[in-house]
Amino acid sequence: MTDILMPALSPTMEEGVLAKWHIKVGDTVSAGDVIAEIETDKATMEVEAVDEGEVLEILVAEGTEGVKVNSIIARLAGDDAAPAPKKAEAAPAAPATPAPAKEAPKAAPAPVAASGERIFASPLARRLAAMAGLDLKAIKGSGPHGRIVKRDVEAAQASGGATASASAPAAAAAPAAVKPAPSLAQLGIPDGTYDLVPLDGMRKAIARRLVDSVNNVPHFPLFIDVELDALMAARAQINKMLEPRGIKVSVNDFVIKAAAMALKAVPEANASYTPEGIAMHHNADVSMAVAIDGGLITPIIRKAETKGLAQIATESKDLAKRARDRKLKPEEFQGGTFSVSNLGMFGIKQFTSIINEPQGCIMSVGAGEKRPVVKNGELAVATVMTVTLTCDHRVVDGAVGARFLQAFKPLLEDPLSMLA
Repeated sequence: MTDILMPALSPTMEEGVLAKWHIKVGDTVSAGDVIAEIETDKATMEVEAVDEGEVLEILVAEGTEGVKVNSIIARLAGDDAAPAPKKAEAAPAAPATPAPAKEAPKAAPAPVAASGERIFASPLARRLAAMAGLDLKAIKGSGPHGRIVKRDVEAAQASGGATASASAPAAAAAPAAVKPAPSLAQLGIPDGTYDLVPLDGMRKAIARRLVDSVNNVPHFPLFIDVELDALMAARAQINKMLEPRGIKVSVNDFVIKAAAMALKAVPEANASYTPEGIAMHHNADVSMAVAIDGGLITPIIRKAETKGLAQIATESKDLAKRARDRKLKPEEFQGGTFSVSNLGMFGIKQFTSIINEPQGCIMSVGAGEKRPVVKNGELAVATVMTVTLTCDHRVVDGAVGARFLQAFKPLLEDPLSMLA
């Protein structure tokens, strides 16, 4: 048999929801066939088969939540069937060289003997041997052409033979006990006085990532006020010109464009901390925070510094819609270099966001409102918006953050400079 495993559809995925099966027991599948739909903490994605064969079992029902990555969700008929009987009174033929089997997700690489000859084993047998710390070179295969299959590994494990070499990984130490959090009743909130909404995968992932960010990233905020009157006038003109094309530019589109141009002007702010060094990004890939049912997702405007306002407006509208429909591809929301979070449409005047690791900065955009300002020594009224830049101090020092905001502010206050 060949096991079908729950795939890891993103680097941070630990579990997901098996939303829908496209196969049933008895079906025959080929590599590349869509077999299931998986809901991750960010999106719903189709999963393709990587092996071929007849579906023997479906082990996880549609709609099951919390399915762990690499757990077995179905099985195909395959190499682990009973071995063909040997012909009586005949010397065993030299094993033919079979074509390499297609590997299941996360399968261990095919081992090679000391002589350099490849050891043939099914993907499942390789995984089981690695988990048990067994040396495949010491296991005799009973599958077709002497291939090592599941029952061979299980037999070796039961007999205590085939001990792994010194280079085999040691078993992981048991995790330290974690003190459970107190219940609400222990904190004085009686049972029956509230409704408990279960945590879905997205909310769990958000909680985990934000706790890690707050605990692990030394961060600080910088605040600046931006006058928007020239921008609002330019926006009205631009939208009038774009109206025949059905495009409408938002204030947030101006913010994304200005942030991208400022990142190119101050490249030290377009950076990420890694244990090996500071990654200086070549492009301004700006993530924009989008609220969706149950959480938040950050689709990315790639190379935003190279795009005009109309293109940014078109892309941001499309990405936001597909984000709410959970139809984004992983590459559309993973890998940004800088984030923009805008709560101005909710009337929020000022706020500070938590950094989206491994990005070095996140910008929080408040509402534009009429405020008293002093111009040429006289009191006046202007439309003012407060912007907060939260910086990872390991990457972006205070002076670098300040220079970024100095480059960002005049772009918004004189928006025609972004069109030059």
